[in-house]
Amino acid sequence: MAGIYIHVPFCKQACHYCDFHFSTQLGKKEVMVRALQKEIELRKDEFQPDVVETIYFGGGTPSVLEISEIETLINAVYDNYKVSHNPEITLEANPDDLSKDRITQLSQSPINRLSIGIQSFYEEDLKLMNRAHNASEAENCIGEAKKHFDNITIDLIYGIPGMDNNRWKSNVEKALSFDLPHISSYVLTVEPKTALKKFIEKGKVKDVDDEQAQEQFNMLVEVLEKHGFVNYEISNFGKPGYFSKNNTSYWQGKKYIGIGPSAHSFDGKNRSWNIRNNVKYIRAVENGEVPKEIETLTKQDKYNEYVMTGLRTIWGVSLQRVESDFGEPYSNYLLEHSKKYLDQNLLYLEEGKLLITQKGKFLVDGIASDLFMVNLES
Repeated sequence: MAGIYIHVPFCKQACHYCDFHFSTQLGKKEVMVRALQKEIELRKDEFQPDVVETIYFGGGTPSVLEISEIETLINAVYDNYKVSHNPEITLEANPDDLSKDRITQLSQSPINRLSIGIQSFYEEDLKLMNRAHNASEAENCIGEAKKHFDNITIDLIYGIPGMDNNRWKSNVEKALSFDLPHISSYVLTVEPKTALKKFIEKGKVKDVDDEQAQEQFNMLVEVLEKHGFVNYEISNFGKPGYFSKNNTSYWQGKKYIGIGPSAHSFDGKNRSWNIRNNVKYIRAVENGEVPKEIETLTKQDKYNEYVMTGLRTIWGVSLQRVESDFGEPYSNYLLEHSKKYLDQNLLYLEEGKLLITQKGKFLVDGIASDLFMVNLES
């Protein structure tokens, strides 16, 4: 199995918390689509003989593309790669782009999964984050999308300054009222060089309250699991049969190609990332080059990544796999350094797998980094 991620680096406006690569200048959208199409063609030999099972449009805001532009890029994948019979094809979309007519058009395209960036159903939260949609659009687009799509996920953000636990609970309950099969939810992270970071430094916005964010995460898990969702990855909740195939492939270390400026790729041995500059990206691709940097992963790198991704999922970290793939020194190291977290009920062992407890979920990234190997030769 392999996946193709297509990064569409355009947004109507900049969200205050976002540090992804994008531009609000849409004038180069058409030439960018041609460049994305050409990169898809240039990299076709990288996946031979792998089968593409997921195509994911991310960004940025991919829903700013015309239906014809989306189909052009999907057709380019089919023309240059071996694609499975029924691939998962996801489009990230903002509510303000999902009019009734637009959703109908998308349903008639090869897109079969929508990822809608709701973030909150409350006006004050949306304004603080500088989202392009309003609360009414958030609700209306989900109702309309459900008429045409079975596989829908929405994003929600917790830990927003000023959002108390009651409003967060109401947000989750509102999401549940739509009877969706998948919900992704992320803590608001204050990234350097973002508008949110500057507002907090100037005292215009309160900083994120980590303790309250943890409370809201625990509320989220408890409520969603009661309604039949599986927390199969720290930030992702799906009903059985509706786990994201695209994201699951990342966490399980499968191959993927990232198309577009700033997009990342993994071929099983190497990671690469494209240049984070639209103009330079377009120029290079037009000249038949993919402007990327490549890093060959050491055994130690691969072990660290497996620990990080494995602990975030319900599949955990297999001690047998660690020993077979990396050697006994690694499995011994992992067990030794895990003891304190096992004793604190932050990790547990089950059927030879190291797994995160509910108590440890909010702390998982710190726990994983503490289990990283830093002193053995690769």
